[in-house]
Amino acid sequence: MTGALTRRGAIRNMGSLVLLLGATEIAHGASIVAVRVWPAEDYTRVTIESDTALTERHFVAQNPHRLVIDIDGLELSPALRELVGKVRSDDPFIEGVRVGQNQPRVVRLVIDLKQATAPQLFTLTPVAAYQHRMVFDLYPVHERDPLLALVNDKAQAEQQAAQAVQDALGEFIGRVDKPGGAKPPAPLPPQQTPAPAAPPTVAKGKIDRLIVVALDPGHGGEDPGAVGPSGLREKDVVLAVALQLRERINARPGMRAMLTRDADFFVPLQDRVRKARRVQADLFVSIHADAFITPKARGASVFALSSGGASSTAARWLADKENAADLVGGINVKNRHADVMRTLLDMSTTAQIKDSLRIGNEVLGRIGKVGRLHKPRVEQAGFAVLKAPDIPSILVETAFISNPDEERKLRDPDYQAKLVEALDDGIARYFARHPPLARNRQL
Repeated sequence: MTGALTRRGAIRNMGSLVLLLGATEIAHGASIVAVRVWPAEDYTRVTIESDTALTERHFVAQNPHRLVIDIDGLELSPALRELVGKVRSDDPFIEGVRVGQNQPRVVRLVIDLKQATAPQLFTLTPVAAYQHRMVFDLYPVHERDPLLALVNDKAQAEQQAAQAVQDALGEFIGRVDKPGGAKPPAPLPPQQTPAPAAPPTVAKGKIDRLIVVALDPGHGGEDPGAVGPSGLREKDVVLAVALQLRERINARPGMRAMLTRDADFFVPLQDRVRKARRVQADLFVSIHADAFITPKARGASVFALSSGGASSTAARWLADKENAADLVGGINVKNRHADVMRTLLDMSTTAQIKDSLRIGNEVLGRIGKVGRLHKPRVEQAGFAVLKAPDIPSILVETAFISNPDEERKLRDPDYQAKLVEALDDGIARYFARHPPLARNRQL
């Protein structure tokens, strides 16, 4: 009997110890839910998702460049080893990944780098479909100049066009020189020689410089955006539309398009605006295909910023939803740059909103010829991504991806092409009526 009481006392003491230790101390280690790698020219993101929060220590080493991360509370698992195979050969920053059990319940991650980087490491609490996330953002030490890249891209395109003309002319001359080849056209009689054409009249207000349009495909990377009934993701369809729209804009003389993202990676809302301002954009167009609380919602919409309240309950709901994208995509709240940008973007002017409504009406009129409109006017709400104080900015909801019929349209390449044509036409019509102000001639 005494022995039984002793055993029961021991069990009670063990139970008390368990209660004192808590879940963290008695767990065998966190379980890895998923690992993901999002490569891009701007930066590469590595995400480790787990069922409980993780802590880490890290340092950067050189010769060769590498990032070494020790993650506490982990046992090496097949799920974590999958990170090795996630790295793509064309990743601008990561050469490869090595992973091993450095100490009991401490996993060491070594990221071999292709260049010197300025890493940002942070953790995210559960949100939407995600559990705990540990994030490594690998940024270049020296950020590339997007405006210089845009100008160089234009110069390269012009060089290629000129070379194509030279090649075609050389091929024609070669055929003429061959026996039996094509004959050059006979010269016109002297009396039929046309007089030199009068120089074209320069339109009033025309500006001889490059017009820059910033295209902003919503969401990306960790943030899929809305998902349609059959699984079509907003981030994929809006990127496809933006890439096609860039091609059409770039084909117009004197115009160039810049994308805030040109692949599947996440860009924080404030960085989207910052990118547009860095290239001195004349227009900012954010492209979306959102969902609503009911699948019956349908039709395209165009939004501009509101200096007061939203123009409708739906507009306010959509703005709140889009403004929460940073929570899902994951931003480093310790990054002070975001606070500086937030202060700057509160300076949006009445003139910016007025110009945004003008371009919004042009675009709304054109896309209304492609499909149904949700509202017959440009709506307004407090979208964070539209708050550039010096750039006319609109947000285009191409359709409601939550509506089965509209999801099918968004998946259809023919519908996408018509939508792109309408957006391009609306943008061109706006600049034809409202030429931008002059700036440095090299643009």
